[in-house]
Amino acid sequence: MLSPVRPYLIQLCIDKYIPEGNREAVLWLVGLQFGLLLLDTALRFTFLYRTNQLGQTVVHDLRKDIYQKLLYQNTSFFDKNAIGTLTTRNINDIEAINDVFSEGVISISADVLTIIAIITVMLLTSWKITLVCLVIFPLLIGATWWFKENVNKSFQRVRDAVAALNAFVQEHIAGMYIVQAYAAEQRELARFQGINKEHRDANIKGIFAYSVFFPVVEIILAVSMGLLVWYGSVQMVGGHASAGIIVAFVMYLNQLFRPLRMLADKFNVLQMGIIAGERVFAILDSEEHLKSNGTYCPAVVRGDITFKDVHFAYKPDAPVLQGVSFNLPAGTTMAIIGPTGAGKSSIISLINRQYELQGGQILIDGIPLQDYDIYALRRHIGIVLQDVFLFSGTITDNITLRNKDIPTEKVIDVCQMLGIHNFIMQLPDNYNYVVPERGNTLSQGQRQLLSFARVLLYDPAILILDEATSSIDSESEQLVQKAINKLVSGRTAIVIAHRLSTIRHARHIVVLENGKISEQGTHDSLMATGGKYSKMTMANG
Repeated sequence: MLSPVRPYLIQLCIDKYIPEGNREAVLWLVGLQFGLLLLDTALRFTFLYRTNQLGQTVVHDLRKDIYQKLLYQNTSFFDKNAIGTLTTRNINDIEAINDVFSEGVISISADVLTIIAIITVMLLTSWKITLVCLVIFPLLIGATWWFKENVNKSFQRVRDAVAALNAFVQEHIAGMYIVQAYAAEQRELARFQGINKEHRDANIKGIFAYSVFFPVVEIILAVSMGLLVWYGSVQMVGGHASAGIIVAFVMYLNQLFRPLRMLADKFNVLQMGIIAGERVFAILDSEEHLKSNGTYCPAVVRGDITFKDVHFAYKPDAPVLQGVSFNLPAGTTMAIIGPTGAGKSSIISLINRQYELQGGQILIDGIPLQDYDIYALRRHIGIVLQDVFLFSGTITDNITLRNKDIPTEKVIDVCQMLGIHNFIMQLPDNYNYVVPERGNTLSQGQRQLLSFARVLLYDPAILILDEATSSIDSESEQLVQKAINKLVSGRTAIVIAHRLSTIRHARHIVVLENGKISEQGTHDSLMATGGKYSKMTMANG
């Protein structure tokens, strides 16, 4: 709002004090101009700092909220959303929301107020000269509208391309071994180039709009200046305007066009922030998280598991489990076998409430699963998967999951109990050995053993082993099998395995086919019936 003051002071100086030879007044006005310039600079600094601080505060809180939301989403949400796309939502889109505060709403409001103030002062000074100078404004409005529409479309394409790039790169870096193993580098490079080309073309279209718009604004400013010089001269000759007014109007026009140059771009920033906000809030408003609507929080769980006519499907028209029923007494081991797609992994996902069942009932210690507080429930369940995930960090960090309440001595005791202390001590820095992303410097067997230590450290009442020995060599399997025997001792355990040698000693064996239990019983009873299990066992020697 201080912008129109300085031109007015210069006008006053040229028209009044210089002709009068009032040097003291001129020096006073120069000092006042300098003071106003310092004040304007300080106010601009404060404005920019505060708006960006506000933006970063909002971004900080939003990023925390969306990451917290992702932490509590159910597994089906991640089945439908690519990790790269979610990364874009949490990083790029939230940064676009920051731009709304640093270059959007507040900045636009300030620019609009500045424009109104300058035009008001111009009209009060000389409405005729103002109208002549601004006669070309409709062309500026048309250029601004064209620029806004074209840049908005290109920005939308850029955002979509960035999400596609993030998803593609994340997926293919994670799966680089497969790409190289099948010599698919050239095909995947061609696919990447297609996505990258879309990103480039979208940016170039935006650059073209910028390249056209800003020179057009400069031309309009030059034309407006030309009209000012022409009409101002006419007014001066006629005695209706002074030299000070003409100089002031030159400054007014420069001050007027400065925010006008950026206003259209800021509107696009605002639009892109709104679009990014819609994407971010779509995740924040998602209701796909599993609601912890239970209140039962037992300090101790025996581990008795009962399935009663359980029905489940990932998609409504594709049932996975159809009427599955069994009872697993606390402290005993049950093995589940069956072909791929039979529903084995779905059973353990339901026990851990990663998905909600569509029919029937699951009870633990006689209490329906939905009555448990979900986090209290999961504290009593330990899971070891076939594909062990290790985070970047030390061996201790991966075993404790960075729980600072667990002392290192307890970690060492658990590893000694499992018989893996010696292998850890052979690593550089021992328990402080830094594991890279996904633990790629360790063998599959070593990663599996670390996951066993992680489970044993938290001492769950219910243990689930999902194909825990399917992808390791026979030498590692012996060590892993010893660890499994220690893990399952005194716990309720569900073991899913292709290798039948690992499940023969299970008290209860369930054979799944097409989402239904075709057989169940002990090893001896199933062998005596000569059914599916018996044939599978004989086929495996």
